Amino acid sequence: MTSAGVVTTIPYEDGYLRGILREVRTIAMVGASPNWVRPSNFAMKYLMGKGFRVIPVNPRHAGEEVHGETVYVRLADIPGSIDMVDIFRNSEAAGPITDEAIALAAEKGIKVIWMQLGVRNDAAARRAEAAGLRVVMNRCPKIEYARLFGELSWGGVNSYIISSKRPKMRP
Repeated sequence: MTSAGVVTTIPYEDGYLRGILREVRTIAMVGASPNWVRPSNFAMKYLMGKGFRVIPVNPRHAGEEVHGETVYVRLADIPGSIDMVDIFRNSEAAGPITDEAIALAAEKGIKVIWMQLGVRNDAAARRAEAAGLRVVMNRCPKIEYARLFGELSWGGVNSYIISSKRPKMRP
């Protein structure tokens, strides 16, 4: 975060992001909404169209269905394995969600914590990385998939994440 409280972009190598998106098959989307105009709903539908299984997690809508998938209260309630946890909540909420994912990583097979655009929690990222998980912050897997696999369209163009300028890589 900058001193003004703005979430700053973290440069990630394209190979790092591409590797995650090639390996992941099952995504738990925390904060997924059944409302079709919400970004989480659009991202979920897009990723499902690309062959990912996306399981919605949202206590307010537990037991409902979003795009044919049952909504769960928390990660622990999801039967079977999860490759990635996609956090569509605010930066503060990302901490406890990351901690739950770390606690379930061995049991569920969780390998990646992905925090959506505008979501950055450096302390949670450090905990996840220390537990052996890969982390992406302030990025959208829908936008990154489109960019990295040649499907960039109108969605994501004005995110200020995509640029023709080569970013400085973090150490």
